[in-house]
Amino acid sequence: MARVKGALNTRKRHKRVLKLAKGFRGAESKQFRIANQSVMRSMQNAYIGRKRRKRDFRRLWITRISAACKMNGMNYSTFMNGLKKSGIEMNRKVLSEVAIADPAAFTKLVETAKNAL
Repeated sequence: MARVKGALNTRKRHKRVLKLAKGFRGAESKQFRIANQSVMRSMQNAYIGRKRRKRDFRRLWITRISAACKMNGMNYSTFMNGLKKSGIEMNRKVLSEVAIADPAAFTKLVETAKNAL
């Protein structure tokens, strides 16, 4: 049998990594070894970032809802407790959008939450 060399697979792997490293600065986009390290690190950061994005948006929504509640004379935790007791099931994303886009409707939600307590 003929001897098989690994050049084809190696070149394919190198090209894949260098394609992912496109736009990196200096040797990080030109030399395979350095590019491979950078790509692995960037993949890890991307994975972490996808998890972190969910946390960051939830924090943003809670901050917005809290600010709108304080404008209506209530704090965040009692507002959420009142909504739960009144049977209103709205997620924090929608509540924050309502607080920004329609303050009058949010004021009605606060009144409903107050009445439920």
